[in-house]
Amino acid sequence: MRKSNLKRNTLLGIPAVIVLAVVLYQIPAIHARLSWRVEDLQAKIKYALNPPDEAIFVPEEVPVNTPVSSATNVPPTATPEGPTATAAPTIPPTAAPTSLPDFVSLDGVVYVDQHGRWNYCGPANLTMALKFWDWPGNRDDIARVIKPGIQDPSLEFIQQGRSDKNVMPYEMANFVIDETDFNVVVRYGGDNELLRRMIASGFPVLIEKGYYEADYTGKVAWLGHYLFVTGYDLAADEFIVQDAYLKPGENLRVSGEEMIDGWRSFNYLFMLIYPPDREGELFEALGPYLDPAWSSLRALELSEVEIETQEGINEFFAWFNKGTSHVKLQQYVDAAAAYDNAFTLYARLGTGDSERPYRIMWYQTGPYWAYYYSARYLDVINLANTTLYDTISEPTLEESFYWRGQAYLAAGENGRAVDDFREAVRLNPYFGAALNALAQLGLGP
Repeated sequence: MRKSNLKRNTLLGIPAVIVLAVVLYQIPAIHARLSWRVEDLQAKIKYALNPPDEAIFVPEEVPVNTPVSSATNVPPTATPEGPTATAAPTIPPTAAPTSLPDFVSLDGVVYVDQHGRWNYCGPANLTMALKFWDWPGNRDDIARVIKPGIQDPSLEFIQQGRSDKNVMPYEMANFVIDETDFNVVVRYGGDNELLRRMIASGFPVLIEKGYYEADYTGKVAWLGHYLFVTGYDLAADEFIVQDAYLKPGENLRVSGEEMIDGWRSFNYLFMLIYPPDREGELFEALGPYLDPAWSSLRALELSEVEIETQEGINEFFAWFNKGTSHVKLQQYVDAAAAYDNAFTLYARLGTGDSERPYRIMWYQTGPYWAYYYSARYLDVINLANTTLYDTISEPTLEESFYWRGQAYLAAGENGRAVDDFREAVRLNPYFGAALNALAQLGLGP
């Protein structure tokens, strides 16, 4: 009888314990400390049941009589890929010097890590790039603007930003223009020689690159990362870099081959922050890269070479880069065709050490541009759905919601479009493209 009563009381007590746990979890102090652990567990369960590297996006067949888009049909709500500072320069490119020192390690570099924060690679690297020019702020000052996250009052500042998985280059560049006294140039198609030339001229370079790391399942997964390049050793064919993620990450050596191999996955994008009084020196060192159209054509040329010379995941990146370069040149139908080839290759990639780079659409939005401006709205919607629900534990990518909303709007599904624009703003209250889209519809967030 006693055992029976004990068993009954235990069973009756379980619901009470669950209710108590739920109530305690709602207390702000407890919620702030435990929410990320709960989310982490949910992510592990979701990824175990539905491995993100198995998610495949299959482009639809290009419709007959698809109109060829041009720059004139880009609506004002389109997500900017860079600030006005990256517009075509008013002076022609000049030839850059070819003779470089054998070794350069720039003085004045202040190392900043990304530890103790969530997805802080962007803010940490931008802080290093600005502090090189004696900017007085810190990484949190930057994150509050470019990585605000969901403004949940029950969460502290650090936890609010956890949902934002990535900071785009244009967000970082806009911060420089809007929040500091410095200028910025963002270009594609860089190479190791360009890095050495800029460093020898006194300008460190911020690049976006990929790298591979074993995740919690033991699989090697591809991720995006920023890297601050501050020196080089020509004889050793090495670069001196500041890596905000690694421990230790200060003044590391990276081979020229390793640099190219990681840089490839972001179309050799580079960013230069500089004070206005050094603009003439920077422009001279950039040479033809000063012209953004030239740099995109250069990147296009590199991708076409690598399509013929690379294989596997690197061939996928080459096709993806070709699409990105066509987007930058506003050649959207050609871009869509390149992305079609990239996604076809993606589906053929295996798992293991060559795992599919399922995070690619967290960091780059070129395919949305290409398919949208080729009137392939269903492909925009399907790609956004795959990205939001099959490659990430929670749908927290504001750019994907924005572009799906634009596709819904073009297809006449205004209600769905408004819902997506509002969700994009909820995820990032400073996301100007979605705010503008709502304003054009006469609505607020």
